Amino acid sequence: MPVDPNPGYLPPFWLRNPHLQTLWPSLFRRIRGVTWIRTRLELPDGDFLDLDHWTGGFDRVVILSHGLEGNSRRPYIEGMARAFHRRGWDVIAWNFRGCSGEPNRLRRSYHSGATEDLAAVVDHAVKVHDYAAVAVVGFSLGGNLTLKYLAELGDQPGRVCGGAGISVPCDLEAAATRMAAPDCAFYMRRFLADMGEKMRAKARQFPGQIRVEALEGMTTFRQFDDAFTGPLHGFRDAQDYWDQCSCARWLDRVRIPVIVLNARDDPFLATACFPEATAGSSRWVHLAAPDHGGHVGFVTGMASGSEYWSEFRAAEFLGQFTGSSPRSG
Repeated sequence: MPVDPNPGYLPPFWLRNPHLQTLWPSLFRRIRGVTWIRTRLELPDGDFLDLDHWTGGFDRVVILSHGLEGNSRRPYIEGMARAFHRRGWDVIAWNFRGCSGEPNRLRRSYHSGATEDLAAVVDHAVKVHDYAAVAVVGFSLGGNLTLKYLAELGDQPGRVCGGAGISVPCDLEAAATRMAAPDCAFYMRRFLADMGEKMRAKARQFPGQIRVEALEGMTTFRQFDDAFTGPLHGFRDAQDYWDQCSCARWLDRVRIPVIVLNARDDPFLATACFPEATAGSSRWVHLAAPDHGGHVGFVTGMASGSEYWSEFRAAEFLGQFTGSSPRSG
């Protein structure tokens, strides 16, 4: 039964508060030694994705997907990149549309179920770099996208050997409802401010096509997804978007090894975001849910070179399913 009854994460005694766990890494963690080379991947629809590639000449690669309003240079991305690179993996960290520091070209943006973009990155890694094995790891929104992508592969994964999701809102409606709670008001204001600024930039880019008036008085993800995410990406409204894109409804289709690392005290996640029933009946979906960890936290040591628990756990889990060897020549 792939539900881990003893995940093994014990936080520092002073980091048992979930909000402190959530905020500490982004405020104070600095990752050194990561060497990115940026390339641009042109997409068939005329848009682009900016990819950061860290190569050590290995024949396997891990592809990292960031969270809502994140990017490839966030500490949680670079920490995970370092953990995998130490173990003999090349790394590609991709930026969602409009998240690399340059606006994307189209009216659409990114969302929790935009698996076609992750598929394009995986195809690029295989066709251009000829990696023998590909693993995918996603954080928060990127975790939902990653798990949905793996489910869509079904029993034809190609060179994709496995995946991991960190702090995944597996049920998007439940997570949005949880985020509307008073104790998450700080996070909600920050997300809506960042997303609202991007919508205003989109409105300037596409005059008359986006009604930014809807941003006035907006306080929840439901309101934002009703007004923008849904209509801009072909969904009827927020509910239709959540229903179609929540990875929870797709997980029983996964046919390669996957691990979900969700903390029980994650302030962003509701009970429905823990896929215990699926993990309990699946040979493929593993769930590790420690009591502590916050949202994309799982802090362990304070030293600059230390790995967080989620990094060690994801890298060790996925390392079981492929060997490592430098490329010849």
